[in-house]
Amino acid sequence: MKQLCILRYPLQSHPPSLFRRGNCGWPAQSAKASAVFKPRRYFPLIRASSGSSSSLDTGLSTELDAVTSYSEIVPDTVIFDDFEIFPPTAATVSSSLILGICSLPDTKFRSAVDTALADSKCYGLESSNDRMSCFFNQALVNVGGDLARLVPGRVSTEVDARLAYDTHGIVQKVHKFLELYNEVGVPPERLLFKIPSTWQGIEASRLLESEGIQTHMTFVYSFGQAAAAAQAGASVIQIFVGRLRDWARNHTGDPEVENALRRGEDPGLALVTKAYNYIHKYGHKSKLMAAAIRNKQDIFNLLGVDYIISPLKILQSLKESVTPRDDKYSLIRRLSPQSAASYNFSDEELVKWDQYSFASAMGPAAVELLTAGMESYVNQSKRVEELFGKIWPPPNV
Repeated sequence: MKQLCILRYPLQSHPPSLFRRGNCGWPAQSAKASAVFKPRRYFPLIRASSGSSSSLDTGLSTELDAVTSYSEIVPDTVIFDDFEIFPPTAATVSSSLILGICSLPDTKFRSAVDTALADSKCYGLESSNDRMSCFFNQALVNVGGDLARLVPGRVSTEVDARLAYDTHGIVQKVHKFLELYNEVGVPPERLLFKIPSTWQGIEASRLLESEGIQTHMTFVYSFGQAAAAAQAGASVIQIFVGRLRDWARNHTGDPEVENALRRGEDPGLALVTKAYNYIHKYGHKSKLMAAAIRNKQDIFNLLGVDYIISPLKILQSLKESVTPRDDKYSLIRRLSPQSAASYNFSDEELVKWDQYSFASAMGPAAVELLTAGMESYVNQSKRVEELFGKIWPPPNV
């Protein structure tokens, strides 16, 4: 199933029309909105409740009502055809989104890609690689600009994972994105930039955040990554709960994972809990996002974390489950600034993270999962550039 669109949906109101006829490379004809697309990961604006209550309010009637009173729940769907339930409020633009736009005929964002392929600045570059890279950057920004006009929240833009070990390359790429976004009228406060959580990526986040540029650190699989990103001032830190769990089922030898298992804890849930407590106990500004959620109990165990990305089928189940006061579930806030204050960290965990301590703390799980995530991003970026090489120049240009 190809990804078509990456959007964030709250629970009410009516959606904009998102699609019209057309493919990458030829003029579009208007048509009714398509009802099939694949959103993935994006960023909410509604903040989690800051109250310290640990039980359900009497007015709540479903599990979904209950959990959304403690954390911002972000739908992560495969196919979505009910805009009236979850109209978009924020979005992410990525290489996989560009591939999706170019793979189907019915997408409003086709014209944004066609315009990028006709960009005169890119057209004049002598090197084919430079030209395709320029088209790719412009396509991301054109689509991001269209999304910014559709949603009230922030738009996050994927930074090329081929720069993951090049701090200054990442900073330069983000600065270039900001220039291009300025040209299409999107201000910096509407933007996030999604960066792999290598040491060099975290250093880039530190530099960018010092300029007031918001960053989102992805592929976080260890406490060292999360703590270093928090110290760098990253705006959003994303941890993949289910991927760590999957790794633990099939591998051994990671001290952080095995310590969690010895305590009888799920390693993914344990990492989110530890990172949340660290961020809140020591006053870091970062917001924590839990992704790769596999079931309702994962959500219940993470109530209070800033953002939870959940598959639509889990949200539908939550919405359909009524929670009377004597319900069998005990839905309480598991994570809070108050509970974080009493959490104890070791001296080794409270270091000022540098490249050496960061590398030493990266166990096999973090190394393997970070590498796999970046390789996926790199492959998608290469596919976009290869596709652009085949369809450029577009007709009628």
